Parts: sequence; C-alpha cells; structure tokens
Amino acid sequence: MGSGHRLGRRFGWLWGAYGTSALGTWLAFGAFPLIAIQVLHAGPAEVAALSSVGAAVGAAVAVPLGPWVEFRRKRPVLIAMDLVRFAALLTIPAAYALGALTFLQLLLVSVVVAAADITFRAASGAYLKTLLPAEDLLVANARFESTTWTTTIIGPPLGGAAIALLGPVATVVADAVSYLLSALGIRATGGQEPPPERQKTAPERQEASRLRAGDLLDGWRYILADAALRPLFFNTALFNALVMAAQPLMAVLMLGRLGFEPWQYGLAFAAPSIGGLLGSRLARPLVTRYGQHHVLVVVGTLRALWSVGLAFTGPGTWGLLLVMGVELGLIFCCGVFNPVYATYRLERTPTDRVTRTLSAWAVTTKASTALLTAVWGVLGGLLGPRTAIGLAGVLLLATPLLLPRHDHPPQREPEPARSHT
Repeated sequence: MGSGHRLGRRFGWLWGAYGTSALGTWLAFGAFPLIAIQVLHAGPAEVAALSSVGAAVGAAVAVPLGPWVEFRRKRPVLIAMDLVRFAALLTIPAAYALGALTFLQLLLVSVVVAAADITFRAASGAYLKTLLPAEDLLVANARFESTTWTTTIIGPPLGGAAIALLGPVATVVADAVSYLLSALGIRATGGQEPPPERQKTAPERQEASRLRAGDLLDGWRYILADAALRPLFFNTALFNALVMAAQPLMAVLMLGRLGFEPWQYGLAFAAPSIGGLLGSRLARPLVTRYGQHHVLVVVGTLRALWSVGLAFTGPGTWGLLLVMGVELGLIFCCGVFNPVYATYRLERTPTDRVTRTLSAWAVTTKASTALLTAVWGVLGGLLGPRTAIGLAGVLLLATPLLLPRHDHPPQREPEPARSHT
C-alpha cells in the first residue's frame, strides 16, 4: 500500500475516528473480566458468562437493527452507535464510584456494547462504499487493518499500566471517551451522504419502512444465495470462532500448567501483531500483481496452517518462541487476508444490501464465536487444554475447503428506477 495514496479529507476523518475507538477498545482489553474478578469477586462461571453470553445476547439484539438501518442514512447511525457505547460504558465508572456496581450491570453493558458494535460495523461498511470509489476500497480497508494491529500492539500494555496507576475502571473511562471522540470525528466528515437506495415508488417506501419478521433474514438470504459469498461466509465464521475458542485455553495452559509469567503471556500475543502491520501493507501490492481471488484463496489457505502448532507449546524460552512464531505467521496471513476479503465482500454486495449483509455476517460471527468458546471450555475440562487446542487447530486445517473456488465477477449495481410521467 503506497503511503502517498490520498483518499480525501472525509476519509481522513473517518480513519481518525476508527483509530481512536480502536485504541480505546484495546486499552480496555480484558477490563470487564478484570473488574468482575477484582471488584465483584466473580467466579470462573460468571467470568465465562460475561464473555460468551454478553456477546451472544448482543448479537441477538442486533438482528433487527440491520434491516432497520439499511434504508437510513448511515452517518447519523454511526454517530448514534458511538454515543450509545459512550453512555453505556460510562455507567460503569459512575456505579463504581458510588459503590453500586453489580455483575448484572456489567452483563447488560456488554450486551449493549456488542449490539452497537455489530450495528456500527454494518453501517460503516455501507458508508465507506458511498464515500469512496470501488478502486479505493482495498486501500481504505488495508489502512483500517494496519490501524487495528497498531492499536493491538500498544493498547494492552498502556491499558495495563493505566489500571496499575489509576484503578480497575480507568481503561473503561478511556474506552468510553474514545467513542465520544469517534462520534465527533464522524460528524466532522461532513459532506452530503447520498439517500439510501430503495428502488421503490413513494407509496412502497412507506410500506418498506415497516420492519416485518421476514426482513430479519434478508442478509442471510442474500449471502446464502450468492455463490461466492456463501463459502466465504462459512469460512470466516468458522475460522474466527475456532481461533478465538482456543484463546482461553492457551491462557490456562501457559499461565497455569507451563508456568509462564503474565508479562510473558502478553508478550507472546502482542509482539507478533507486527505481522498484521506488514501483512496489511502488502495486501494491495499482492492483489495488483496476482489478482484478488488468487490472493484470497492462497492466503486464506495459509492462515489455516498455523494454529495447530500451539498444541506443541512447551515450557521455557523455546515454548514462548514457538507461540510467538505461530502467532506471527497467523497474524501476518490475517493482515493480508482481512482487507482483501472485506473489499471482495463489499464489491459483491449491492449498495442497498450492504448493511443487512454485513449485519448478518457480524451476528453470525459473534454468535458462533460465543458458542464454540463455550464448547471448547467444556472440551478443555474433559480432554485437557492442550488436546482441545490441538483439536481446534486440526479443524482449522479444513477451513480452506470453504473458500470460493472460482472467481465470480461482482454483481452489477441495480439501475435507478425510472420515473414515469
């Protein structure tokens, strides 16, 4: 990705807003479980519920929001979702200061934030497609990806230092403020957002604004009917869920049985994020040279080969280097794959279906991750963490079979409806 490729002032504000909220998110990484353990003295079952149930219920709450947002201007929705997350998160330090914080409040806030996250992501994809021409989408997605990995590297260490100096809710305050700043940044993008495409006559528009039960499944119907998106949908949902399901077991294995220190565990997963930066910068040159579909399939296959190596993690320096090497390879491949696949998905989805499609995609990913995390927790208890980690790695080896085999051309955007006089 050429650093000199300019995407304009409006994208600059959107990119800045994204980077600000991403930094806030990673500053507060692990804050909810930490507060639950240190402040509310929650047990393992409650901490697991905070991660899995909060995400799953949040995904369910977000289901009707995708169709509702589709036919509304996306910029006000993005600002609203940022403000919702700001307000919800701010209730935690307020309740903590008053001595009134409860586990139920933490759970409810996690649900609200998860639902707002999904809605924001879906609306932001649609907004980006109206903001930039198609040839600039990969550059934009690569910049988002590089920002994600940059904040992944610097956020958790800074967050840990802030908690040590200022207390357990300090990073939650920072995360809340980051959403407020993000809302201000999105507002500063300015310009005229084109009206949502409905391809309907005036009487039909009023009818379309009423959300029907069948509308909730529109995103899934479109994905499953598309020969290219359907395999990619199952591939990414399963891949992300299996990778995330093994993470808690890696913590148990490394911090418990293998005796690594917490700083070593953090280093093992933070330092390899440099691979995401390198991968995101190579995404556009690779697509230019080899083609989008070829890069998608090859890198999508390579990213599935790494995780099985985590099952062989041992104690000491060599064990730590093994984890870092596996994570570096995995994250590098993800750094290339993610912006390419995000661009491929946007190009194949008509503008008037983007929000519903991305919402259905995000809901499925969050729900499947929550489900498999819970299942792998049980498997870890029955088989041991190492065996369960290995099983996840073996199953990941099969995920390339779900990548699109053929290079389907993007669907044409529907022609605007002609008025009849």
